[in-house]
Amino acid sequence: MTDAHVAPSFDTRIAIVLLEELAVWQKTNATAFLVSGFAADDPRLVGEPYADGSGNRYLPMFRQPVRVYAADAAGLRRAYERAMSRDLMQLAIFTRELFSTPHDGANRAAVEAVPANELDLVGIAMRGERKNVDKVVDKLRPHP
Repeated sequence: MTDAHVAPSFDTRIAIVLLEELAVWQKTNATAFLVSGFAADDPRLVGEPYADGSGNRYLPMFRQPVRVYAADAAGLRRAYERAMSRDLMQLAIFTRELFSTPHDGANRAAVEAVPANELDLVGIAMRGERKNVDKVVDKLRPHP
């Protein structure tokens, strides 16, 4: 078996927690935005570019799996509070208001206008040591 076929073990975990009541388009939109900052913050998370057998080239992706969980509002808030209390390497949030803002600056302004305990969270994404992330998502179920 070559090295390309051996599943690597990762010391860190990437996890996303989404509000289960969201429409499918909202879940996919929030997920895309939530993980977009990880690669910018730590380029080592991204592997090499892809190429198919015809020579077409494609963008690289994360080197490690991303786990996605579903939660009700209370479970999402609990995960957020746990994430804030742990030493995570990276944390991203997505609030309900971001579905209606027109650009990046408006997104940041919408989040900045609300104290942390009043954020209307619909999704969070985190990366950290496996044990810390596992404690944050404890009791949540994988997204269906």
